[in-house]
Amino acid sequence: GEVCTMINKKYTDFLPSVRGAEDLVAQVEGLASNIDQLKAHIENEVQRDLNVAGAEFTELKQQLERDTLVLSVLKKLQEFDTAIKEFHSALLEEQYVTAAQQLEKARSSLRILESRKGFELKILKALGKELIVQTQNIIYHLWQEWQKLIVWKLPPSKGSSSLEAVVLSELHLHTVPPQDKDTAVPPVAAVLQALAVLGELHCKLKDFGHFLLQYILKPLILHPSLEPDPEEQPDVFILRFRSQELALDEASPMEVFDKIKLVFEVLQKYLLNVALEQPGEGRVTLAELLGELIWEELSDCLIHNCLVKSIPTNSSKLEQYKEVIRSTEEFEKALKKMQFLKEDTTALLKYACNVNSHFANKKCQDVIMAARNLMTSEIHNTVKITPDSRVPLPELPDPGSGDHLKTHRPSNLHSGMVNLGSESRLSPLTLSLPTCRISSSVQQLVELAYHTLLEATASTDLCCLQLFNCVRDIFQLFCEVVPMYHRENLQKLPQLAAIHHNNCMYIAHHLLTLGHQFRYSSASVLSSVAVTFVDLVPGFRRLGVECFLAQMRVQKGEILERLSSARNFSNMDDEENYRAANKAIKQVLHQLRRLGMVWQDVLPVNVYCKAMGTLLNTALAEIVTRIVALEDISAEDADRLYSLCRIMVEEGPQVFTPLLEEDKNKKYQEEVPVYAQNWMTFKELMIILQANLQEIVDQWADGKGPLAKEFSAAEVKSLIRALFQNTERRAAALAKIK
Repeated sequence: GEVCTMINKKYTDFLPSVRGAEDLVAQVEGLASNIDQLKAHIENEVQRDLNVAGAEFTELKQQLERDTLVLSVLKKLQEFDTAIKEFHSALLEEQYVTAAQQLEKARSSLRILESRKGFELKILKALGKELIVQTQNIIYHLWQEWQKLIVWKLPPSKGSSSLEAVVLSELHLHTVPPQDKDTAVPPVAAVLQALAVLGELHCKLKDFGHFLLQYILKPLILHPSLEPDPEEQPDVFILRFRSQELALDEASPMEVFDKIKLVFEVLQKYLLNVALEQPGEGRVTLAELLGELIWEELSDCLIHNCLVKSIPTNSSKLEQYKEVIRSTEEFEKALKKMQFLKEDTTALLKYACNVNSHFANKKCQDVIMAARNLMTSEIHNTVKITPDSRVPLPELPDPGSGDHLKTHRPSNLHSGMVNLGSESRLSPLTLSLPTCRISSSVQQLVELAYHTLLEATASTDLCCLQLFNCVRDIFQLFCEVVPMYHRENLQKLPQLAAIHHNNCMYIAHHLLTLGHQFRYSSASVLSSVAVTFVDLVPGFRRLGVECFLAQMRVQKGEILERLSSARNFSNMDDEENYRAANKAIKQVLHQLRRLGMVWQDVLPVNVYCKAMGTLLNTALAEIVTRIVALEDISAEDADRLYSLCRIMVEEGPQVFTPLLEEDKNKKYQEEVPVYAQNWMTFKELMIILQANLQEIVDQWADGKGPLAKEFSAAEVKSLIRALFQNTERRAAALAKIK
């Protein structure tokens, strides 16, 4: 019974739980069914409504954007329209700055409209055209005003900067502040500011600057006689010129600076002192803007036509140039104060302060030009040089007192003996040139070199080296210019070839010592560098020798050509042949005589004698060769050949006339055998032409006689066979020649 009770109790407890659980299951199933229905509802209806709402929202958003854009476009169109209207009314009232600003407003509105993508309105094209028309309209008005304010009165020959034209030019500035304020002409500032707003000021100023340079500033620099003549009247300021008579050829930089300063001062007072708002640049004055446009050209003109000319050509005047540097500095300061120049602009001052370099450049340029003129002048104007000739030199500086080469007196190359120690002594003429003639232009060229080097020793180091190099350049230039420039004459005229030869030797002679004379000026940088011209000496000697040898070849060729018409000196018993040979010899002697005359007193005697000896020798050798080659010489032939040779022997030495004094030439005529190697050969040939067989054998003397010295055995045998008939005596004589 107790167990039953427990089971009942448990059952009673369990039952509600089961029921509760069953209820819960039923509820969950109901809920699940509800969810399914709701899901189906969402999928079928709500999703569709959401899609529709989203599409509507996007469409509304786009609509709003479109409306906003249209509104902003309309706003900009309205702004454009307002700006153009206000522009018109401002222009009517001649309020140019306001008009220009309104026009720029319209332009920016239009730019924004044009940048809108997808809004290509046809109206924009029309607005653009309208803007262009109105811009041109205001520019025209401003240009008219500008022309009223700034009036150029130019001569008919517009574009000319000649003195006559410039004197007639005037600049009228109607910018004088009027007494009564009620004036129709707007002040210059308004016109300029309006142009600045429109971006047109640069263009106008460029034109003004061009005229200012051409008709006022440059003429003041180029024509020293011009003076600015400003005049102020109640309503106009006038700038004109007057020309001072008897002005100097060149004005000093100080005078030019003063004139230009005066022009800028009056321009500053009546025009340039206007402050403007430049788009993107802030406030600037008109002076600054004009300065940027014209200063480069103006400073160039001042440097090349004023400062360059004022650079001294003499180092002694360099000290006075400080005055120019000072006035250049003041000039730049004054222009900076007027704001015409920026603070960092120093082109002029830099140039002026660099005077030592410019002095050297100018000096070098002048020296090279002078040298070139000398090189291209006539060679045949000559001066005589003798062993004791000196370059007319200023006193060269003495060697420094502490110098170990104290005995060296640079300014006197030929002062007595040169001491080489106790034993040997050189003749005083060791370093001398032989007497000859050189071009006066070459003497001047060497003087120019000495004077330039002397100037170098007194200059700053940089300048000194530049001048030293310039002197080297002169001599190198000589080697290039002279042979080319005078080429034809040097080839054609034997006298010029001889003078050129002497010129080169004269220069080479001076180059040997030219550097050393200047090394002992201890203050100069030349004392510490290798100042020498010795390396140029071989080139000059070669130049002289080659030119003279070329002329010798020409003369030799002419001698041989003349002798070629002598019919080989064969068959002289034929009258015509004899005449031809006689004529050839006479022509050769005439040629030698002419050369002897044109080289007389020109070539040094030793060179003269060598040259004439060589040419005479050419003729003698050719005659000997032709006669030795003959196979048959009759007795009459031999006589006639002998008489032709006698002409050469008698008249040949007479062509030696190296000196003007006739009696002094005898000595050289007697020395002809020394200069013409074939002289004795020729004399021996004449002996053979007159000798009998025995005399020839005696002259040969078993190969030890005078004949053997001049001719080979084969040549003597050939002559015997030609002169004598084939006899036993001839055979016996031939046998002895070996």
